[in-house]
Amino acid sequence: MPFFALRAAPAETCTTQSQMQPAERDTLAGAARSLALKIQAADLAGVRANTIAEFASSFDGIGNTISSTAPHLKSGTPVVEQVYLLDASANKRNPDGSSPDAQFDCTLNKSAAEADFTIASLPPGRYAFTLVRFTGESPWLVSFLLRQQTPASPWQLAGLYPKAATVAGHDGLWYWTQARSLSAAKQPWNAFLYFGQARQLLQPAPFVSSTHLEALRTETASAAPPALANGIGPDNPLVIKAADGAEYRFTSLYPDNTLDKEKPDVAAHIKVDSLGDANTARARNLAAMSALLAAHPELRTAFHGVWIFSDAPGQAPVANEAAMNEIH
Repeated sequence: MPFFALRAAPAETCTTQSQMQPAERDTLAGAARSLALKIQAADLAGVRANTIAEFASSFDGIGNTISSTAPHLKSGTPVVEQVYLLDASANKRNPDGSSPDAQFDCTLNKSAAEADFTIASLPPGRYAFTLVRFTGESPWLVSFLLRQQTPASPWQLAGLYPKAATVAGHDGLWYWTQARSLSAAKQPWNAFLYFGQARQLLQPAPFVSSTHLEALRTETASAAPPALANGIGPDNPLVIKAADGAEYRFTSLYPDNTLDKEKPDVAAHIKVDSLGDANTARARNLAAMSALLAAHPELRTAFHGVWIFSDAPGQAPVANEAAMNEIH
């Protein structure tokens, strides 16, 4: 007698904007635009009044994010680009009372393309994800996770994710294309970092994935330099030996646009046992920059400069930056 296993229906459901009723879509878009305008105006009180209670009661982190974001939005016009309804009302809390992780799989326009949201420890409820683009000379993206207490309640802020939409005047698709060209030109380190820059620009929030982002991840992994094939981190650092015999243990390597120059910088963290005094830490950081560029000189052509962060147990990191022409 055959046995048929029945797969339980997922507790989470996703409704894309093309599947929504116009009134529902307009309500969500209106809530997102209203919050975006308050953030543009640095209206902390207004945003706090429209934030879920557990975040409104400890608002400093969100308030600081708004204060640092508002100047970048000053001359922009907000346009709501994406709206998703994420319903986790049927989810149950774990036996210990904690909230389970939630996985929302959203099929786009009845195609093979998907947008996926994997949100850790999400309390049961009715949520939405919206993306607002601020158009202008320096465009920005502001994404929101919203929550609705009841179907008749207003949508409130449950997560805020602002970011620049471009780096050095280029968007994520440009960096993706450039990364492919750099890979073809046998510049794997530049390609790897430009693929990373593309992902940073194209991923609206840390818990969002999509068919295109998965393709980018696969392409990044296949183009990674052999030394980074197994990743890089505190437990598997990239060890670079300088000409004087000193070894530097790099635990991360990524693009950085803090200085907003004509090209991004390379940023790297190195693992050290002790920072030493300020002069010692600076000298070590500068020497680590030189060792990195001596090992991988191609980096000089695609980046403005290098940031080095020295990390020692129990101490705040020490950071230094230098332009490429200052590193010898």
